[in-house]
Amino acid sequence: MTASESDGRGSAQRLKDVASGVRGSVARQSLLVFLALLVIVPAYFLFITSFKTTADYGNNKIGLPVEIFFGNFVTAMRGGRFFLWFLNSVILVVGAVVLSTLVAALAAYAFARMTFRGRNPMLAVITSLMVVPPVVMIIPLFLFFSRLKLTSTYTSATLVYAGLVTPFAVFLLTSFFRTIPHEIVESALIDGASSLGILLRIMLPLSAPALITLVVVNALWVWNDLLIALVLLPNDQMRTLMVGITVFGSRFNADVPVSLAGMLLASIPMLALYVAGQKYFTRGLVAGALKG
Repeated sequence: MTASESDGRGSAQRLKDVASGVRGSVARQSLLVFLALLVIVPAYFLFITSFKTTADYGNNKIGLPVEIFFGNFVTAMRGGRFFLWFLNSVILVVGAVVLSTLVAALAAYAFARMTFRGRNPMLAVITSLMVVPPVVMIIPLFLFFSRLKLTSTYTSATLVYAGLVTPFAVFLLTSFFRTIPHEIVESALIDGASSLGILLRIMLPLSAPALITLVVVNALWVWNDLLIALVLLPNDQMRTLMVGITVFGSRFNADVPVSLAGMLLASIPMLALYVAGQKYFTRGLVAGALKG
């Protein structure tokens, strides 16, 4: 084989590698564009429809509104008990997130920094609960709280929500706690700090990204839930915002712009919460990913 033939084959191979890389890049970019459209298109439809009149929506469901109309938001807030439902959602979100974070912090510290029999199997069982769908537990939970006469109460819904989001909180905090250098904890122990003191004064302050991530993710899940709130809180006075808007929309299903205006109002608090915690969100999600 001559040198020129060798160079020619090498150039051909490099061209093939470049072409293969371009095809792979195009495929990845196409997938990302497709996934982005899955999010953007519904958000676009929600936003533009909220500012349309019923007649405008009937004439053009996808296009921009002919004239910006704010009356749908007024109707959505007056047509149901919007502010009462909003308050119920806030109470449940705050109660569930605070309770689950407290329990998860104590459990995660034990799994990450203490040695006891059955630690790893117990953590594996708790982590596996993340894949259990809530729908399979809704009937037993309803029967259980009915016998305790706790349906249509904040207590029952808060306990259920906290229990459902705690496995993820334990998993995330355990991963993050394990990334904190042992030397810091050992120094605190030498100085006479208790385990609870180490958790409150060292572990939690250093775990701010993970804690903020938990607050955002768990608050979003509780706020958007429909099934559990619908089953455990049948009383109209106890309805959450999502349940109230859904029921309100089913009563006035011909007025789609009003229903979507209510949905848009309901999404604003969680959007604001995400924007406020966005700085730490990605860092918290990948907590412990690089820890061997």
